[in-house]
Parts: sequence; C-alpha cells; structure tokens
Amino acid sequence: MQSSLITSMQSLRSIYSAIILALALVLGSVHTLEARASSWEQVQYKGGTYITLQSVSKHYKLTMTRNGKMLLMENAHYLIRGEVGSRSAYLNNVHFNLAFPIVSHAGKYLISRIDLEKLIDPVLRPNFINNAKAFGTVVLDPGHGGKDRGARGHHGFEADYTLRVARMVRDHLRRLGYKVVMTRDSDTYVSLERRVQIANQFRDAVCISIHFNSAKNSSATGIETFCVSPPGVTHYGRSLQARDKKAVPGNYVDSASMALATAVHSRSLQYTGNKEDRGIKHARYNVLSGIRIPTVLIEGGFISNPGESRMVHTNAYQQRLARGIAEAVVIYRHAITKGRR
Repeated sequence: MQSSLITSMQSLRSIYSAIILALALVLGSVHTLEARASSWEQVQYKGGTYITLQSVSKHYKLTMTRNGKMLLMENAHYLIRGEVGSRSAYLNNVHFNLAFPIVSHAGKYLISRIDLEKLIDPVLRPNFINNAKAFGTVVLDPGHGGKDRGARGHHGFEADYTLRVARMVRDHLRRLGYKVVMTRDSDTYVSLERRVQIANQFRDAVCISIHFNSAKNSSATGIETFCVSPPGVTHYGRSLQARDKKAVPGNYVDSASMALATAVHSRSLQYTGNKEDRGIKHARYNVLSGIRIPTVLIEGGFISNPGESRMVHTNAYQQRLARGIAEAVVIYRHAITKGRR
C-alpha cells in the first residue's frame, strides 16, 4: 500500500507540475488579483460588484461559448461550465457552489467578484494565493466522539467512522514525512472550541475535519466539502444573516482553504468511486470560522442512506477515502509552492 501510494502521488505531482508550468506559459506575466483589478470589466448589479465573464475569459485565455443558458469557458487545460441563474459551476468536472448566481445583464454575463477572487482564481492559480505557504504539519479533526456520537447510520455511528478514517490518513501522511496532529485519537469528547485551539497552535500547517453525513431523506447520497464563507456570503443552505457580513479568523486564509478543498474533494471522489458529487460549498462551521490555517471539512458519505451506509462501514471504503485525503494534501502542497514568486 505504501509503495503504490507514493508511486501514485509522484505521478500525480508530475502531472500537476506540468499543468502549472503550462498555465504559467499561457498566462505570461502574473500579478496579484488586487493589482490586476483595473483589467477586469466591473459592473455594479443589485448592490454587488460583478465581473464580466467576457473579460475573465480574455484574461485567462479561455474561449467562451454559449448554448442556451449554459456557458462554457475552456482552453487546453481547463473547462469551466456554468449556467445563467444558477450557483452551480464545474471546473474540470468538479462541482462548485458559487456564492452568487451567474447573471445575464445588458448583454453581458456576470460573475460576482467574490466568486472570482475566492473561488475561480485560487483554483486556477493556487501557486499565487496570498498567505498560502509550504507546511509540514497536518491537523486531522475526527468529528464528534465520546458523548457526542454524531449521526447514527444503519451500521454504526459517525464518531467511530471519522476516527477510523483519520487514523488511516495519519498513517499515510506520517509515512510520507508529515507531522500529524489529531484533535482526538480515542473515543473521547472534544469541544468545538478545543478543536479550534488545538489547530491554532500551529502556523505552517493545514487542517482537515472529517465527518459523515445524514439526512431525513434516506435517498441522499454523495460527498461534499466545505470551506469558510467569505464575508458577505451566507452559510450554505440558509439566508444571509448579519454575522455573515463580518470577517472571521478563517477568512485570513479563505483562498488557500478553497484550493485545499478542491484537492480534498476531487481526490476523495476519485478514490472512493462515489458517483454523487455534491460540490464544494461555503459554510461557517466553528472549525472553519475559528481556525487560522487553511481548513476544510469533508462529509465522506451519507450513513443515513442504506446503500451508502453499508459502503462507508467497510474497511475498503474507509481506506480509499483516507488515501484520497492523504494524496490531496500532497497535491495541494505541491500546487501552492510550485513556481511560487
């Protein structure tokens, strides 16, 4: 297992390296997003700042086409799909939930500046994210534990599954030379506040919180991944509240968290074979809001679904999920440091 994991990671690192190099050649001279602000065609729409997708396509050297409400932007390395009036977007077939819908206005197609700065740019150019830096420590946060059993599935409790997967991820990462810190390493209760405190003891690190999902609708399936909502963006699934407009500690590295979420989400889907991509979403969970290093929360499947619960219960699924998460850490680290200026 160790040999195949390392070989696979080396291969994927080479692929990602080639993509970053090719992208740098495509983009030419690159500056920070803030320094390029004047190059975007900005439009004020219903009190928000939007950027025309025409100018986005031009800057990234993407060809933009339209088929009804569907918009496609692509080049040799990237395919971005979005739909007018929808918050769903796909970058190289990975599902993202935008903060605001794509808009058609005055003959132009618009994307919110928040989505451009906090989603599109970090995913396309992770090696130019401010505050993203090399790290050697990974904080793993197995959700729930002790008196907090988490969701009850058809074959077991969430707290048990999260700990098993976290231990597997830990073992993979340690073999690859990472220092791994666990917010819990036994069936004990750890408060949300304490989890945040543990993660915030480290500066050159990332944090991955591992959970499994549950829903009243037993047909719900799939994997979803969360990173912190930028200021002014709601927690997924609820209306905007006054507190959502305020910055939280996690916003200091929210672009880096988005890039990490992309790696974790895509690799977890790939390795588990889970066919339901529920997307990468914004949220204000305590561990996302309070932790000052890049942090994501992954929901590795629905244990309220009979079939998926049976799958999650198996050692094989847990190992595949753990391998995907471990590989994502390596890919993310390589992506943010390759060719950094």
